[in-house]
Amino acid sequence: MDDLLREFVTETNENLDVVDVELVRFEQDPNNGKILDNVFRLVHTIKGTCGFLGLPRLEALAHAAEALMGKFRDGAPATSDTVTLVLATIDRIKEILDALEHEQREPEGSDEDLIAELEKMVAEVERAKPGSGKTVGTLTPQVLERPLLPGEDTLDELERAFRATAVEPPTRIEQVNAGAVSDEENGKTANQSIRVSVDMLEHLMTTVSELVLTRNQLLEIVRRHEDSEFKAPLQRLSNVTAELQEGVMKARMQPIGHAWQKLPRIVRDLCNELGKQIELEMHGAETELDRQVLDLIKDPLTHMVRNSADHGLESPEDRRAAGKPDRGQIRLSAHHEGGHIIIQIADDGRGLDTERIKAKAVAQGLISEAEIQKLSEGQIHKYIFVPGFSTASKVTSVSGRGVGMDVVRNNIDQIGGTIDVKSVAGAGLCFTVKIPLTLAIVSALIVEAGGEQFAIPQMAVVELVRARADGDSRVERINDTMVLRLRDKLVPLARLTALLGMEREKQVEGRFIVVMQVGKQTFGVVVDGVFHTEEIVVKPMSSKLRHIPMFSGNTILGDGSVIMIIDPNGVAQALGSTVANHLAVEETVDARSENEAQTTPLLVFRAGSPQPMAVPLALITRLEEVD
Repeated sequence: MDDLLREFVTETNENLDVVDVELVRFEQDPNNGKILDNVFRLVHTIKGTCGFLGLPRLEALAHAAEALMGKFRDGAPATSDTVTLVLATIDRIKEILDALEHEQREPEGSDEDLIAELEKMVAEVERAKPGSGKTVGTLTPQVLERPLLPGEDTLDELERAFRATAVEPPTRIEQVNAGAVSDEENGKTANQSIRVSVDMLEHLMTTVSELVLTRNQLLEIVRRHEDSEFKAPLQRLSNVTAELQEGVMKARMQPIGHAWQKLPRIVRDLCNELGKQIELEMHGAETELDRQVLDLIKDPLTHMVRNSADHGLESPEDRRAAGKPDRGQIRLSAHHEGGHIIIQIADDGRGLDTERIKAKAVAQGLISEAEIQKLSEGQIHKYIFVPGFSTASKVTSVSGRGVGMDVVRNNIDQIGGTIDVKSVAGAGLCFTVKIPLTLAIVSALIVEAGGEQFAIPQMAVVELVRARADGDSRVERINDTMVLRLRDKLVPLARLTALLGMEREKQVEGRFIVVMQVGKQTFGVVVDGVFHTEEIVVKPMSSKLRHIPMFSGNTILGDGSVIMIIDPNGVAQALGSTVANHLAVEETVDARSENEAQTTPLLVFRAGSPQPMAVPLALITRLEEVD
């Protein structure tokens, strides 16, 4: 594709995403002239560029949409129908842009139907505009000596734009200061950012990943030769590599607001389709995460917002009957927490119907009637993530096919994340999604089991304990199930060799136990030895090994050996049946669930004095041992 055309497609798509969001805001706040000016300017820019590049379909659509928005600027009221028509025009422009990107030319077709509707709406708005009989000043009729060229504006449009942008002239001192600052700042702003292709960033990340592997190998060599003359320069190389890695990671970071950009438009369309009133709140849009993770989280977020709008929020009539305001609320929030991003999607709707979920689970043969009576409400709610499971009474264009929440969980599992659901009947529902900041380079704990080394992502590791017969961490058996008594709670336990189908050792006492957490499920894995933590580069699994749920990828260690990366989600699933069969294990600690909400896990340490100190565990990314 021609460079100029590629640049146009990229910038226009970005502008249209902004127009989508701003038009929804303008519909809710029609007196906000700043929003309207922004939208008008973006559409005007698109129209002018189309004329310059010789794209008649796009130019005609943008011109018709601009004419309607010009009426809004002149004081015409913005109704739901007019905004819907402009949004439909934006959608048509996006379709043409997609074809333009693939075929490098505008697709065949006519947009006269949409342009006719826009022109009809302009006429109706003109008639309905308040004070339309009032005139301000006079315009001298102008006669054009030649037809307008593509991209040129009529004199009426120029006059309107001139009036809209006319401001009171500042004083001389203000003019001098503003001129000095704006020239300098404009120059700085123009030179502060450049557009870089995603492929270039990916290539740079791959190169840095290989550099990290090489750095690890050199460090391993120096460890074996303490008196090496390469020790000092290698330390400097290591520091530079770490800085370069951090710089590339920052370049890949994007605000999560980019994944939320289309949600206001989606919620607006759902309001019209479902006949509901919905307010969408978004907090923490500036929270940054890796672009690769951002791309993978967009669809799950959209699924959950649509479900909240369709299943969660009641109709205005039902909300009034329940003593709630007519307008329902969906709230998105995001924040960093110890190397992860925590995203919450909450609504103030009806919540999950526990009895209906129980009946559906039993009807589908997922669990027996006797077994489901033993489950807690929270455990019953997790059945909404089972493939094909839906409690919708009818299938609509929005939901009800049972293909939503299992897709959400699978997508989140693929990036090493977790999803949890909390529901209060009649009060609302809240999904909590926990995902890693990045997938490319992660810190891992290197362990040994059955004579082989494995890497466990440190983000899933809660703590490391040694099993002892007499102590706070000892191994016990309940109904032939091995569990770890860890201070005041019981944790399901399994040997890593048993999970991987290797030899099954009998002795557990004295061995290391890696305590991990996936969502709210905490479990322990017995390993033969623990080596160290290391920054590892995640390599994708071979197609011949992807069917093994215990592994999420592989990596190359500093000594050149290739080892497998353990997938905490796969271990949790393997332990799932054991946990389900012995739910009493978790219930043994009566007061735990009651007190957990009022307690904060702390890391206790000593530094500089015999007095112990503590720091909240959620603030710690990892622990490093320094020579």
